[in-house]
Amino acid sequence: MEAYLDNAATTRAADEVAKVVTDIMLNDYGNPSSKHSKGFDAEKQVKHAAQIIAKTLKCDEKEILFTSGGTESNNMAIIESAIANKRRGNHVIVSSVEHSSVKEPFRYLEENGFNVTYLPVDNRGLVSVDALKEALDEETILVSVMLVNNEIGTIEPIKELAEIAHIHGAFFHTDAVQAVGHIPVNVTVLGIDMLSASAHKFNGPKGVGFLYIRKGTDIHSLVDGGAQEFGMRAGTENIAAIVAMAEALRKNCAHMDETESRLCKMENSFIHALNKAGIDFIRNGADNHLPGNISISIKNASGEMLLHRLDLKGICISTGSACDSVNTQVSHVIQAISVPEDYAAGTIRISFGRNNHESDAQDIADAIVSILKN
Repeated sequence: MEAYLDNAATTRAADEVAKVVTDIMLNDYGNPSSKHSKGFDAEKQVKHAAQIIAKTLKCDEKEILFTSGGTESNNMAIIESAIANKRRGNHVIVSSVEHSSVKEPFRYLEENGFNVTYLPVDNRGLVSVDALKEALDEETILVSVMLVNNEIGTIEPIKELAEIAHIHGAFFHTDAVQAVGHIPVNVTVLGIDMLSASAHKFNGPKGVGFLYIRKGTDIHSLVDGGAQEFGMRAGTENIAAIVAMAEALRKNCAHMDETESRLCKMENSFIHALNKAGIDFIRNGADNHLPGNISISIKNASGEMLLHRLDLKGICISTGSACDSVNTQVSHVIQAISVPEDYAAGTIRISFGRNNHESDAQDIADAIVSILKN
């Protein structure tokens, strides 16, 4: 058997998306900055992609900046907005359960004279509005809290958190890499200033993403040397990947309700099968979570052992974030939500995607039970 159940790490590109990449590379290969017909055609493709993304997020196309992915978007949003606003204050706030591409930029700011407050979370991984209120002061210029946690799937109360940040005059950024293309994301309703996204998380190509920057947000460019992306990111645009990303997002959003229904059925089948088999585990995360993202901690088990034994059976899962897979210790997220010690080491993440079937849920449950009981 073979089952790919690590869609929170990356997804298989949709067939139509792969075709777009090939078509653009062979036909619309001009440089968007060139002043001839091939260049104009390429420029139109980039602009149309921005329009599709903007329509999805309910923003202006000029507020979309194309990047190489979530990591670049997060670094630019955090570091360059903090530096641009340092004259107003040097205090920044971030949650304690962020992805490493958010944690590390804040560590960089801390090493360069900024005061950083790390917000705690409860045992569901939720950031408290009251905790943010208490942390904010007149020196606070930036708050960053992820929309969906990549390890446990918890959806944070971003709208409420952004409102509080704005009352105190701080900009608000959210890492929405796990959310965009999977749940409705309306930047106007959320009231955020910056949002990061990555195409390979929603069945698009790797190496491309975008950063939403609300008009009026004070931020410096990350890469200099050209006038591309409104002078904010120099370098010839990756047209094929950009257009394919927009197509992937359009397709995922068009089938969002249907996909969510299928993923919820898979979740329920998997959890029911483990319970029926008498497996002693904790389901991590909040009730309001990303459909298909399941983090469980199994008592007196080894997540690493399960990962490798399942891989031998053709089943791909993870123990947490793929970007931190070299670290085999209990993740900072599992520590932050206070999973008991005798369960924490047995943490695994199963993330179903649009290419999975309900039978996959039963298959992985059966495989886990077989490994644990033999």
